[in-house]
Amino acid sequence: MTQLSTGSAPADPTVSNAIGAALTTVRRNIATFGDRYPDDVTADGRYPLRPATDGIAEGGNWGWTTSFWPGMFWLAWELTGDGEYLSAARRHTTDFVRRVREGEDIDTHDLGFLYTLSCVAGWRLTGDTAACAAALAAADHLMGRFLEPAGIIQAWGDLNDPAQRGRTIIDSLMNTPLLTWAAEQTGERRFADAVRRHAAGLREHILRDDDSTFHTFYWDVATGAPLRGATEQGAADRSCWARGQAWGIYGFALNHRATGDSTLLDASRRCADYFLAHLPADRVPYWDLVYGDDSGAPRDSSAAAIAVCGLDELAELVDDPAASAHYRAAAEAILASLIRHYAPADPTGSDALLLHGVYDLPKDRGVDEGNLWGDYFYLEALSRRTLPADWRPYW
Repeated sequence: MTQLSTGSAPADPTVSNAIGAALTTVRRNIATFGDRYPDDVTADGRYPLRPATDGIAEGGNWGWTTSFWPGMFWLAWELTGDGEYLSAARRHTTDFVRRVREGEDIDTHDLGFLYTLSCVAGWRLTGDTAACAAALAAADHLMGRFLEPAGIIQAWGDLNDPAQRGRTIIDSLMNTPLLTWAAEQTGERRFADAVRRHAAGLREHILRDDDSTFHTFYWDVATGAPLRGATEQGAADRSCWARGQAWGIYGFALNHRATGDSTLLDASRRCADYFLAHLPADRVPYWDLVYGDDSGAPRDSSAAAIAVCGLDELAELVDDPAASAHYRAAAEAILASLIRHYAPADPTGSDALLLHGVYDLPKDRGVDEGNLWGDYFYLEALSRRTLPADWRPYW
């Protein structure tokens, strides 16, 4: 089993053991996949190679989830100081440098996910100037999806596609940290202004009056008028997709940290309070928060892992000590359940760090399987309890 760096071992042996088991799987996955990428989700506990597409070979770097792979390697290196993890992280980061240089599958708002966990992390941790340049190029490309006068970043599709024009999704709150970082690096206000306007637009319209959230929302691109909310991966347009609510907890908190806008911190708290009030007995949500115990609906462990990280962030940001303690205790309870009930009992039995996730139930994709983002956020949640107190996430 991989050893933690001297002086970084957590006091809680349950967390220590969970990290050890997770790192055993990460190390095995490096040996299995090498420089190739797995698919988004497991099939019966094993990650298949990412399928070939549009001239990109099997195992190639495309789609929105590939950066969770080097993101886990960067975390593993920070946890252990082990050069094997560092080498793997660097090799994959170099591939992300190539991806943006060659323009492979970069017409997406998910450049934030992709380049924060690969190149921004590599720049912050090792001073890799090529990674820095690639992340700045990705941020500049992402700005091409910023729509005036709506003031939002379009999520999916060709910018001229009428079915997608003017649409954003709650996940986008995790893509804006790339723009925040670019603003810090360049001093260019356009990046920070886009973050401020986009986050404010989501706070105003994707967060509903009852503190639940839409998955997706549309604006009129000519006038900037808000149009309607909907869902793609939730149970219904007016239900509350669990992973989306978790993105709201973490994303609004991160964007408050970036902008200082107190209304975004309030939005994060509202998302958190609704999420926590709709958890089942074991503290891990069903895939949509409309479901409760005895519903028979699948769980989404990845939503729980994201929420733990978001609650940790929220606990650091709120001024009220009682509220901070409340959110921290909630995070601990959810993580304890993930460790006890959702991590593989035998790490050799699955390529995933976390079982029982859901990707897209309406499309029957990745239901009751592991997934790359669930694995990453689970390892981030564990790392937050292990790394030094001044450690900050890559976002």
